[in-house]
Amino acid sequence: MRDRINDFALKLANVNGTGSASANGLIMQAIFRMGIPVSGKNLFPSNIQGLPTWYEIRVNKKGYTARSLDYDLMVAMNSQTYARDIQEVRDDGYLLYDSSWPLDPALLRDDVHFLGVPFAQLCNDNFRDPRERILMKNIAYAGTLVAALQVDMEIVAALLEEKYAGKKKLSESNTRALRLGYDYARDHFDCPLPFHLEKMDANSDKILIDGNTAIALGCVYAGATVAAWYPITPSTSAMDAFKVFCERFRKDPETGQNNYIIIQAEDELSAIGMVIGAAWNGARAFTSTAGPGISLMNELLGFAYYAEIPAVIIDVERVGPSTGMPTRTQQGDLLECAYASHGDTKHILLFPSNPAECFEFAPVAFDLAERFQTPVFLMSDLDIGMNDWVVPRLQWDDAYQPDRGRVLSLEEINKLDRFQRYMADTESQIAPRTLPGVHPKASYFTRGSGHNKFGGYTETPDEYQEVMDRLLKKHQAAAKFVPAPIIQRRPGSSFGIVTLGGCDPAVREALDLLAERGIVGDFMRVRSFPFAGAVESFLNEHEINFVIEQNRDAQLRSLLTLETNVSKDKLRSVLIYGGFPLSARHVIDGVLHVLAPESAFATAGQKVTK
Repeated sequence: MRDRINDFALKLANVNGTGSASANGLIMQAIFRMGIPVSGKNLFPSNIQGLPTWYEIRVNKKGYTARSLDYDLMVAMNSQTYARDIQEVRDDGYLLYDSSWPLDPALLRDDVHFLGVPFAQLCNDNFRDPRERILMKNIAYAGTLVAALQVDMEIVAALLEEKYAGKKKLSESNTRALRLGYDYARDHFDCPLPFHLEKMDANSDKILIDGNTAIALGCVYAGATVAAWYPITPSTSAMDAFKVFCERFRKDPETGQNNYIIIQAEDELSAIGMVIGAAWNGARAFTSTAGPGISLMNELLGFAYYAEIPAVIIDVERVGPSTGMPTRTQQGDLLECAYASHGDTKHILLFPSNPAECFEFAPVAFDLAERFQTPVFLMSDLDIGMNDWVVPRLQWDDAYQPDRGRVLSLEEINKLDRFQRYMADTESQIAPRTLPGVHPKASYFTRGSGHNKFGGYTETPDEYQEVMDRLLKKHQAAAKFVPAPIIQRRPGSSFGIVTLGGCDPAVREALDLLAERGIVGDFMRVRSFPFAGAVESFLNEHEINFVIEQNRDAQLRSLLTLETNVSKDKLRSVLIYGGFPLSARHVIDGVLHVLAPESAFATAGQKVTK
């Protein structure tokens, strides 16, 4: 613990609805501006207020950003969770609490340093409004952390000034509360603590952003002009951000009229119907939702697949089934999205691992949807979507040209003797489409019922199967155009680890820590479905592949088993699905459980299968 610089974790325990998010975000942003690698995880309940909420901040000079399970400092501001919070502090760690009321002696630990600050008393003495006293208590503990961790006070002051610019009263009250906690800590404790901060220069080319904001910005850059949605946690903020960006960038500079439309539908089924209708008319259209919304959209997703209409669906995954835990993270929608709708359907899926890839993959999703005339799912999750991540500055190629696919122009239509909607060339398996209103010759009946390759109605087995076989070949052809897997091989490796999405930081850290023990493995992060050939090759290179994912039923492993020729015996699942973001410890324990069981330790909520 002594003199540990820029390498520690703290957890802040609060009551939901008391304004703690502002204080926690203030500390997180200040550390980022000090140039130090940092990550934050907001573990909040689905009710509006009253239940426990936690915020975890990990500082790591090496750049590891996965969730830590070893807390050097616990800020215990919720008496309902004192017992649990105190038990989570590591040996020789610290606990900061409100000493306005005495702490039950039964909660004390000999191996923990207790730092008591009378936050409630300080705020009662300095603020008159009852609500303000509650809110300012959080800013006061932020002030104590500034002193205890050696956060740059000038940076904190600048952040407050930015946030409350033009709101003098709020600025003054927040500054006063911050100083109350800071001065008390300086007067009563040895500051800074043995673990603390020192400025670095690791963030000069990075930004702090959440995945939902990044996806929304990516949709703007991709040229999306139509969005239809129904509010649902945790995807709502994606559409909120898209609205903000459109209000700024999607207005005609001369007339001031909007060049976009955002519709809040009456439900998810209506939302996807609007998106399909807009895309059929030639707009780039999308919806944002979560697992329960995908369930409602299934029938129309099958229609879009069979009638070959583009659509982009942003799925910010949460815990299911049913209502599940709306504010917890999971990767439980893989099979639902891959085969959405009844009958034989297969959809294109994209799996970003952080907000930077959310931004990058958004234009890719629209290009793939229009190139292959099919629904495309951009699959994020709550951890990526709603938590702030430190990522490289977003890059954009100004030479980007949208891939609108095979859309016949008026000139091309005039050259045709007859337009037949589902006649495709044998190489791409993609049939050219037309947009409504271009020319009467290019009109056709958009069929969700049985149709032949000419677009005519049919119930003839051979004609139906011919169309369905082409759709399968078209889906398989997409494997050459979707984002390729990220693969990293290490000399002397004895196994492979396969993962996807937001598991990436924890898995990479785990592989580094295992390598320090002499247990060396190769890494592959799957970024899309259908799987590229490199996925199957990687799996076949290893006798054991650990598949790390956040769901109970090993959905990625199932998809790999179904859609590749890799033997099931080569795939071992490590499953963590309790709803909290993944830690490297989960991965290490899962691997050691198989490779070196005498070295493994039990981690709650983990399941390893052979």
